[in-house]
Amino acid sequence: MRTNIILQCTVCKRRNYVTVKNKKNTTERLERKKYCPWDRKHTIHREVR
Repeated sequence: MRTNIILQCTVCKRRNYVTVKNKKNTTERLERKKYCPWDRKHTIHREVR
């Protein structure tokens, strides 16, 4: 079962990205290093519940 999730920047706290994940395989929160346009650098983005 794949569900849509929102990724939020850990630095500026803005919600920048939307992606999908399989909840059966990855039960913990998703963390990715993505580009933040407001900070103009790559930062860690975490899944928002």
